[in-house]
Amino acid sequence: MAKNSVDVVFGGGPLGLAVVETLAGRGRAVRLVTRSGRADTPGGVQVVAADVSDPGRAAEAARGAATIYHCVGADYGHWQHLLPPVMAGVMSAAEATGARLVYGDNLYAYGPVERPLTEVLPSKATGPNGRLRAELAARLLDAHRAGRLRATIGRASDFYGPRVRLSTVGERVFGALLRDKPAELLGNPDLPHTVTYIYDFAEGLVTLGERDEALGEVWHVPSAETLSLRQFVGLVAAKASRPARVQVAPSWIMRFLALFNPTLRAVVEQLYQSERPWVVDHAKFAAAFGAHPTPHPEAIARTLNWNRTA
Repeated sequence: MAKNSVDVVFGGGPLGLAVVETLAGRGRAVRLVTRSGRADTPGGVQVVAADVSDPGRAAEAARGAATIYHCVGADYGHWQHLLPPVMAGVMSAAEATGARLVYGDNLYAYGPVERPLTEVLPSKATGPNGRLRAELAARLLDAHRAGRLRATIGRASDFYGPRVRLSTVGERVFGALLRDKPAELLGNPDLPHTVTYIYDFAEGLVTLGERDEALGEVWHVPSAETLSLRQFVGLVAAKASRPARVQVAPSWIMRFLALFNPTLRAVVEQLYQSERPWVVDHAKFAAAFGAHPTPHPEAIARTLNWNRTA
């Protein structure tokens, strides 16, 4: 294989696998890097094992990369000690190979806002996980500006789709409704709240990986129309032929339980996203690259089909 001819995806979670499938569908040579070296991937995709937090191992796993996609996740309660070395390892791999680096990020860096989210918002996260996401993004863009590597960042809201379980609109919505249980939501379910289909997130990241003008910038990937979470649950319930029942966890109970559970503590840190309108603007991406997000009914049907057979 010729040098710099493969796209390397770090992370075998829902986003990483969606990126792998998207790249493979475009005829790209793809290598997936996971800690175990195992994953359910399309035919022809190379899967290798590496601890990405080890810069040497990360660089070796990315040998020959044209583009690197950073899609590594971790349990909310362990971000502080897991994500910084992972970012350092992925950046080392990009520097060693000369590959462009695309980072799949979330919206936590902005903190609480009172307006639609755009890429010009400052990083004003109030909690430790949000501040960490802001620091990691700043570190990456600083390295780009210093000429150490070439990087871009794609951000998405709460996502749903095949393989997505640990999300505001994951198992607690799709799995619950399919079990004839009410969907479990946080905050105020009647406020507008943008959600992103996982394959739209993947398509957005792959587009950023293909375009030079994406480098050095933050981009909000396209999402379908913003609904309230109650409306979203209604669409899921209608497609699943189930009653659209919603159960809202009281915020005070969540905050109390978070005193004893680090994962819940990280969830509570982001409760502001469910207690005010959370509308993500992707006009910048649309103007530069176009935007054709999957309509919610179509994406929901695909997600339900996966949940029924998983």
